[in-house]
Amino acid sequence: MINPIVKTIELSDGRTITLETGKLAKQADGSVMLRMGNTMLLATVCAAKDAVPGTDFMPLQVEYKEKFAANGRFPGGFTKREGRASDNEILTCRLVDRALRPLFPDNYHAEVFVNIILFSADGVDMPDALAGLAASAALAVSDIPFNGPISEVRVARVNGEFVINPTFEQFAKADMDIMVAATYENIMMVEGEMSEVSEDDLLNAMKFAHEEIKKQCKAQMELTEMVGKTVKRAYDHEVNDEDLRKAVYEGCYDKAYAVAASGNNDKHARYEAFEAIREEFKAQYSEEELAEKNALINKYYHDVEKEAMRRCILDEGKRLDGRTTTEIRPIWCEVDYLPGPHGSAVFTRGETQSLTTVTLGTKLDEKTIDDVLNQGKERFLLHYNFPPFSTGEARPQRGVGRREIGHGNLAWRALRGVIPANYPYVIRVVSEILESNGSSSMATVCAGTLALMDAGVKITKPVSGIAMGLIKNSGEDKYAVLSDILGDEDHLGDMDFKVTGTKDGITATQMDIKVDGLSYEILERALNQAREGRMHILGKLTETMPETRADLKDHAPRIETMIIPKEFIGAVIGPGGKIIQGMQEETGATITIEEVDGVGRIEVSGTNKKSIDDAMRLIKGIVAVPEVGEIYKGKIRSIMPYGAFVEFLPGKDGLLHISEIDWKRLEKVEDAGLKEGDEIEVKLVDVDSKTGKFKLSRKVLLPKPEGAKK
Repeated sequence: MINPIVKTIELSDGRTITLETGKLAKQADGSVMLRMGNTMLLATVCAAKDAVPGTDFMPLQVEYKEKFAANGRFPGGFTKREGRASDNEILTCRLVDRALRPLFPDNYHAEVFVNIILFSADGVDMPDALAGLAASAALAVSDIPFNGPISEVRVARVNGEFVINPTFEQFAKADMDIMVAATYENIMMVEGEMSEVSEDDLLNAMKFAHEEIKKQCKAQMELTEMVGKTVKRAYDHEVNDEDLRKAVYEGCYDKAYAVAASGNNDKHARYEAFEAIREEFKAQYSEEELAEKNALINKYYHDVEKEAMRRCILDEGKRLDGRTTTEIRPIWCEVDYLPGPHGSAVFTRGETQSLTTVTLGTKLDEKTIDDVLNQGKERFLLHYNFPPFSTGEARPQRGVGRREIGHGNLAWRALRGVIPANYPYVIRVVSEILESNGSSSMATVCAGTLALMDAGVKITKPVSGIAMGLIKNSGEDKYAVLSDILGDEDHLGDMDFKVTGTKDGITATQMDIKVDGLSYEILERALNQAREGRMHILGKLTETMPETRADLKDHAPRIETMIIPKEFIGAVIGPGGKIIQGMQEETGATITIEEVDGVGRIEVSGTNKKSIDDAMRLIKGIVAVPEVGEIYKGKIRSIMPYGAFVEFLPGKDGLLHISEIDWKRLEKVEDAGLKEGDEIEVKLVDVDSKTGKFKLSRKVLLPKPEGAKK
């Protein structure tokens, strides 16, 4: 029997998390089984001993997989086995990756693979909030170099109180949902959505999360001591030439600084100017020398370019495109650009451009969600596409990547809170990024707002978004918070902080921090500066589209909804769907029906008002309760010797006795000129209390001759 090493963490509400190592997956460099209640995740980490020659980046790959058996379920599909990663799994991978990646040593380039698998779940605790802790703990019990540990927690606000790692039940009542990752000292990553909260509320949630994370980091440090992995493996993945580094700096820095300070707002022109400096430096070497030195020159020149850009901002307050630190790039917008979609908009900010469309659909267009712990329907969809031509790259487009799923999810979270509750349409927003130089996800939010308004979707408030950056050199008090960052400012800077919101508060955020020692004072300044930028951009949006279009476009589908008692659902559908299919064939409308909260919810959609009105009339007839004394227009279904059966409401037949057809005596029904298929007016005169049969009369609606008997 193996005796594993176990460390227990107690949460502030009394729940516990256990980290167990030494029992499972022992051939991995590090493995930990995390357990919280009946939720169990196994995290493993394996790293190559050496780096692939020429690698100058951190080749980290994080995978998160939820096994259907964890919740006692079979996977869908024909193969009945887990397939490609779901969007939920990819988003969880990204949360873990973004927290871990900055903390590997800068010169560590060996391939690292982190795998996190959900093996058990009871639907009480949310496993995605535990994945970061499990991954970091696996690194903590390995000898892989890592400047952690870290942990991740979810913070929800329920009834005005912050809750760490809420249960699914608590989460359903929350008005704030953020994931926070941090080391013991510093916050590294934040992502989440909110119901128009203030900057102070978001900052307080981050502080609340960090206090809990500190406990979890401390437990991992103790676990490292317990397994004896305080000394990490030796590595030497870089060969440097300090003389060459110095030569590159002396030969290129002043020229690179001049380009950085030139204020050229053309990205490609700047790129060519920087390239020219590097190529000029390389010209002094022969082909044989360059074969040996080229990679190092490129590396050292990148460092020179980075330092020049940063010093130009810190010393002169001058950015690459000549803006001040708080200045937003020029914005132009246009709505109703495309005639085919139900709504469209172009949003351009500097060299970033989104062409966004909105399509309105019916219940039949809902997205079915079948994840391990989440099943249901989604009525608001947002897809983000980032083709290579948007940055001028000559390469093929190979499907949707993790980045596109992550950016699309951020924009989806930013906008979904302003979609009206119980909106009858299924909505699909698609953002096509046509140009990119900084924060295309925020351009998606802005274009999405305009396209929704152009489509006639009655959003509660417009939403705008902005990406903030930071330049802060280690050991210096001086720093600069940048509004509306460029792509290079993201790549060469210390923070990428995206914030979206309405005029009344924040709806979503995503933050990645690449530097240690970021104070809450700096975060507060970034949030307040972001609000000023958001308000400026929001003004540009409302100038273009002051309010939502009063009506849908002519070619948009029309939908009417109706709520009926639950007991009438079967009557509307009919045996084998006969009634509902017949109504659709007769009217040309599309009819869907489902039970929601104990009642029947019907949606009737069509391309014209008449088809919808006809379908609604037929449905109302089915669900109407016949009332004695009411007059109905019915159709003769069959004729008998003793009278005629008349369908006076859909699915409801009554007997029109021969004596009730006319005031005069009739020998047969046909004597009154009636035949099957005729439409006549009848009055419901009685309902048999025992059989429920309906008694109709036609003669009471006819003038009564003098002397005629009743």
